Amino acid sequence: MFNIDKFIADSVTSRPVSMFEADIQANKEKLTQEIRGKKICVIGGAGSIGSSFIKAVLRFGPKSVVVVDLNENGLAELVRDVRSTEGLFVPDEFRCYTLNFADPIFERIFREEKGFDIVANFSAHKHVRSEKDKYSVQALIENNDIKAKKLMDLLTVYPPKHFFCVSTDKAANPVNIMGASKRIMEDLVMAYNIHFKVTTARFANVAFSNGSLPDGWIHRLQKKQPLAAPSDVKRYFVSPEESGQICMLACILGKAGEVFFPKLGEDQMLTFSAICDDFVKAEGLEKVECANDAEAKAKSNAISYDSKEYPVVYFKSDTTGEKAYEEFYVPGEKVNMDRFIALGVVEETTRRNMTEVNDFFTELEGIFSSREFTKSEVVDSIKRFIPNFEHEEKGRNLDQKM
Repeated sequence: MFNIDKFIADSVTSRPVSMFEADIQANKEKLTQEIRGKKICVIGGAGSIGSSFIKAVLRFGPKSVVVVDLNENGLAELVRDVRSTEGLFVPDEFRCYTLNFADPIFERIFREEKGFDIVANFSAHKHVRSEKDKYSVQALIENNDIKAKKLMDLLTVYPPKHFFCVSTDKAANPVNIMGASKRIMEDLVMAYNIHFKVTTARFANVAFSNGSLPDGWIHRLQKKQPLAAPSDVKRYFVSPEESGQICMLACILGKAGEVFFPKLGEDQMLTFSAICDDFVKAEGLEKVECANDAEAKAKSNAISYDSKEYPVVYFKSDTTGEKAYEEFYVPGEKVNMDRFIALGVVEETTRRNMTEVNDFFTELEGIFSSREFTKSEVVDSIKRFIPNFEHEEKGRNLDQKM
């Protein structure tokens, strides 16, 4: 059977052991002190990163874990996963709820529980394909920013000791609206440091995370469909396990206002096409590179079940919002590379104050209230708020590709 974790370790991250294991061991006493016996709330906990965060903190013996997510099937699998993992502590109070964190029911849970010691928010539109038109852009900003503000206001009533909200490397010098929305989210949540400690993390692609392009290859194989990948886009990758660990470390060990990121060098960036080459080999197949989608689909339709050849199509990126490379911090941010073994920390950066954030949100909601609002109006508004936002509209989005 194909072992996805082994493939990630061998061909994607080139790390047989998590890059954060040494930092976890070095800070085990502090992590245990802050997590054992504590009440934890995880928002968006059924996703790849949220579920990995849960598995990371469970090893330190929390008193209770409450998980909310809109993905009911994902929550069911989360419960099966944690209860089936050898050596993983699962508290008696491990409760999952299928609901939106902006729902009144969530507010009721929070108030009747009288808050939590640790709150971590992983609920987000995370795909660049989430910005193809004005409706998808509004939904993205509503979830990543406007609903997040409602959550932060709720948390001021019963402040947690640790609050974490996941960001993205795409928030550093953003070129897409998704990345810009996460940079806005950073400014938003950091404005609440006057009420409770807020930290975040920017990190790379999570290898084979739910809905990612590599995860899609598994589904394509199951359906005898061709594999597609850009050949020119380079990305950093962390394993699913590492994604949860960096969030736990940032949440518990970070100081107010800090942004954590993995210490990864430029030589560790990979193209999706290179990973796809190894993926095909790992499946015991030989790639047949096709010139276009039509040729690839025709070849996949003709595949016999005993064939070792498999069609792939590689292409140059030509869609809106794709960045050719990735970065975790930008000039002007105060970065500390010495505090941790595998983690860098943005200790200081330029932030907008609460008044500026509120004014920007009022402007956005004014745009959305108009029936005739356009995507370009939203982009222009974001550019005024984030001066280094460089968005180029190419008239083509990822939903137009295989």
